[in-house]
Amino acid sequence: MPLTHAAPTEERALPEVVCIVGPTASGKTSLGVELAEKLGGEVISADSMQIYKHMDVGTAKPTAEETRGIPHHLIDLLEPSEEYSVVQYAEDAKKWITDISSRSKIPVIVGGTGQYVSALVNNISFDETESDPELTAQLTNIAKERGNHFLHSMLAEEDPEAAAQIHENNLKRVVRALEMKRLTGLTLSARNERSRLRPVFARYRVYGISVDRKELYERIDRRVDAMISAGLEDEVRRVFSMDPGRTAYQAIGYKEFRPYFNGSASLEETTELIKKNTRNYAKRQLTWFRREPWVEWDSLEGLRSKFGLQTAAPK
Repeated sequence: MPLTHAAPTEERALPEVVCIVGPTASGKTSLGVELAEKLGGEVISADSMQIYKHMDVGTAKPTAEETRGIPHHLIDLLEPSEEYSVVQYAEDAKKWITDISSRSKIPVIVGGTGQYVSALVNNISFDETESDPELTAQLTNIAKERGNHFLHSMLAEEDPEAAAQIHENNLKRVVRALEMKRLTGLTLSARNERSRLRPVFARYRVYGISVDRKELYERIDRRVDAMISAGLEDEVRRVFSMDPGRTAYQAIGYKEFRPYFNGSASLEETTELIKKNTRNYAKRQLTWFRREPWVEWDSLEGLRSKFGLQTAAPK
């Protein structure tokens, strides 16, 4: 697979990065660990939920045994009450890429958060245009008076691509997207295209794990059952008692417990809802990565063969 976004004259100076992506429960964790072990590398997580402390069972965070002594970065970085953005992730990931490469090791990025991986591979520069407090207040007031849906419809008219990527209830991002469009005059796609003209930071090889949908759904169901058996309910109670922030509070595997804790749903119903929402999330992950031309897809077995790895049970 050709190296991504690298001009021939730059190739020797740029860090080499390998990425393992794909839907949840496809086997990314074990493959990433084995590959880092074989290459003499270290893992950088690209999972927007594993970044939180205390959220171990519900995010399928790798255990000490599963990491096999391979250093893992950008895991257990924040308290559940803290917010974290793709901008912060790109900055933090680049720091670790630089650090790992400086020690003559290979950074191996592993995760299913499409925005995180795309921000790196597409070399996106997040516009640092100063905000306009007056415009911010004006847009926020519109949402208060007319509702989030109305403000999101405004964004859909002015910047359809941004609207398609941002949920209407994520008011902060909707306001910021409208603000950026009005301050710069550029849509999200235009800003991203302009940012790709920046000097290349690294060379990326990106491999996606392709899984038969029926098999994937069965893996998801088994994983959720295992999480329940491993004490997910108690973990969610602890996290909720910490007054978690919006992002952690809305995480799949956690938010579904609210009706159960309120007495309006059974544990069985909660478990089935987690499975359903996880399957839907897996479909969204595949949709995101399938649109990117730089992902080289193969089955888990095919990738293991490509990398010269022994067959092992996926996680």
